[in-house]
This record gives sequence, structure tokens and C-alpha cells, in this order.
Amino acid sequence: MRLLLLEDDETLGEALCAFLRLEGHVVEWFTQLRDAQTVISEPLDALLVDWQLPDGSGLDWVRRLRAQGHTLPILVLTARDLLQDRVRGLDSGADDYLVKPFPPEELAARLRAVRRRQLAQGAPRIELPEGLSVDLAGRTAWRGEQRVELTAREWALLEALVARAGRVVTRSDLEGLSQGFDGEAASNVLEVHVSNLRRKLGRSVIETVRGLGYRVPR
Repeated sequence: MRLLLLEDDETLGEALCAFLRLEGHVVEWFTQLRDAQTVISEPLDALLVDWQLPDGSGLDWVRRLRAQGHTLPILVLTARDLLQDRVRGLDSGADDYLVKPFPPEELAARLRAVRRRQLAQGAPRIELPEGLSVDLAGRTAWRGEQRVELTAREWALLEALVARAGRVVTRSDLEGLSQGFDGEAASNVLEVHVSNLRRKLGRSVIETVRGLGYRVPR
């Protein structure tokens, strides 16, 4: 998933970014609302928003996004733990509410749950060429009746492509999912992972769009 994290605590922000990237996510981290505004129109899968930020209220920003028609999953991260605060946060448009401090594993699990709910609104399985079917909510893929075993990075790439089936996913978006989590920085890492996916899933499942990126046909 490509995530936008709004968190002004440097220590917490760095820790969350490191953990979420190890989980296979791309994270855009900002400490102020005005900086986050520059990327909100880009393709994102979820927002992680601190309530109190140096230049305004994250909760007010969530309310404005919902009023503008944004439907992205939003998780509010805050130290405010009173019942009325949790109710206010959810009523403002958040899909979930985490009270600091929280273990990062809980955040990862809540992201998975939000993602499952979001994907469950669509088809339970997406049918692709070469007898491949993908269940994004269940994080599984099959060729015919045979389940395909994928690594965490391979699944992250496949999910990004299948969730945007029919559209080109840029190299820059995919490169963040395929490298950098453990210091790996080889320039051909993305190509290696795409090659492995084609070997497991079938060559026609992932198309190369020269000079732009990759696409999964509808």
C-alpha cells in the first residue's frame, strides 16, 4: 500500500516509517499539513493522521477531505484517549482510531483490516490472463486451482498493479515497493521482482509500458 503519514514527532515518525516499509508499504511522511496537501491528489491507499500538528488540526483536515468527497481509508493516531475524543475522531470521518503509544504491529493489523473492508466492496476475485485469479482482500493468488506462493515484496507489487488494473503504475511507485527496505539499492531490483512474478504467474499477466511503468490488463 502507498501510505501518507502525518506525524510531527520525529522519533515516532521515523520508527513507523521503518516498520511499515519492512511490511512492504511505501510511506510518504510529512510533519505539517501544508506539506501533505502537495501529494493528497496523488494515488494513495490510506492516510495515517496525527490529531494535533504544528500548523493545524489533523482531525479538521480529515473532516475537510470527507466534505470534498475523498473516500481513502483514514486512521487517526493520537494520544487523546477519552471516550468523547474517540467518538469525535470517528464521527469526523476516520475509519479507525489508535491511541498512542501503540505497538506498530497493531497499526499494521488495523491497516490490513481497513484494506480488507475497502477491497471487499469490489469483486471477491479478480480474473486475469493465463488462468490467474487474485483475491486482494484475502491476499492470495491462484493459477487455476493451484495457489501461487509469493514473497511479501512480490505480493506488494502484484497488489499495487491489480488494484489499478487497466492503468499504468509508474516505475517510481513500484520501485518504492521493491527496494530500500533492508538497504537493497541495486538499480535492477524492480525488474528482478517483476521477472519473478511473471515466472510464477505467467508472462502476459504484467505488461511493460515502455518509458512509464507496468500494467495489469483488465
